[in-house]
Amino acid sequence: MRHPLRAVPGARDRTGVHGPAGPGPARRLPSLTGMRFAAALLVFCFHASYENLFADRQVNAAFHEAVSQAGWTGVSFFFVLSGFVLAFSARSKDTWRAFWRRRLVKIYPSHLVTLAAAAALLAAAGLPRPALLRNLLLVQAWQPDVEVILSANPVSWSLSAEALFYLAFPALWAGVRRIRAERLWWWAAALTAAVAALPVLAAVLLPAGPHMHWLAISEEQYWFLLAFPPVRAAEFVLGMVMARLVATGRFPGRGLALPVLALAASYLLALALPVAYGIAALGAAPLAWLVAAGARADLSGARTLLASRPLVRLGELSFAFYLLHRLIQFHGHRALGAQRAFGTGAAAGLLLLACALTLLAAWVLHTAVEQPLLRRYATPRRTPRTPRPPGTPGTPGTPGTPSAPETPGASGAVGTSSSAPASK
Repeated sequence: MRHPLRAVPGARDRTGVHGPAGPGPARRLPSLTGMRFAAALLVFCFHASYENLFADRQVNAAFHEAVSQAGWTGVSFFFVLSGFVLAFSARSKDTWRAFWRRRLVKIYPSHLVTLAAAAALLAAAGLPRPALLRNLLLVQAWQPDVEVILSANPVSWSLSAEALFYLAFPALWAGVRRIRAERLWWWAAALTAAVAALPVLAAVLLPAGPHMHWLAISEEQYWFLLAFPPVRAAEFVLGMVMARLVATGRFPGRGLALPVLALAASYLLALALPVAYGIAALGAAPLAWLVAAGARADLSGARTLLASRPLVRLGELSFAFYLLHRLIQFHGHRALGAQRAFGTGAAAGLLLLACALTLLAAWVLHTAVEQPLLRRYATPRRTPRTPRPPGTPGTPGTPGTPSAPETPGASGAVGTSSSAPASK
């Protein structure tokens, strides 16, 4: 039986990266693609701080403190973005099976390649390789064990959460699309409040100690707030609701300055509060605001720095960049000496080199694995159309009737792909 996915209510046309539009050229959301690389870079810096490359202890401590929330902010952004993009790109003639196929082709081949690379590097270094089967099946985030969650390629736990989101999306979308337009802001506020309340819920339900040796939070609370897929689904659904707000014209702002300032304020506040509040509770609201504002800016034709060609291209590489960066950081440092630290200039240079090498490897993974498979298995097949007389309802270009351009189901551009980088 074919189960269709319905388009966003309130939007006349919805394909991969297109906004509410009638006849005419499709419109894309390049600012969101540029944001992807910025978020991936936050995760990169967060993980780099755990390598302790700076010999100067004050510099090392300052770097670690400055980026101590960056990885969690990047992950939360990707979960919100994922929900937004999938809701925004829902197709009226799509089916669950086609949707799931596109998600599988987008995520899993690159995951397999990087998991194999991680296993080979660990074996070469003589290090243990726990939970490889759970990583292979993307179920590692369901177990409250840090050694399992962060095993093999440690960032892939977020794909375990995304797997749940993708499986549940048809059912979630069936519910979200039935929310009356005038109630969307109430739902957005409720979801934001739910995410903000999660640290309190974790404190009530789970033990407060002992703390992990590298972070001032218990392993159980860390798992619940960071990795447990049903908990992180709240951010995903928040993104879906924001997509409907944009599509129905109920999201008023298109400027990026205010949401960026709000995000910066939440980041600074998280530095002063217990770890539990920095994982997602404080950042979800400004991140949802930022994603929606970026989409509105693009749909209105406003130019943003994030929509520049270099940042869009980097954003297209962000998924591969995310999957590879921790492997290059960790094993690259081991090659130079696992505990070795460097002068400030040399350490900064090594971080830039690691970033450049990760980008190069990401380009190879993207062009050799991701893009060919997407073109082969995730691009809708065009079917011949029977010519219709001009003015016939459904004829492309007829005034008042939306055209339906074909768009790949998963590509490097925001609106069709939204893989979520993960963080330690």
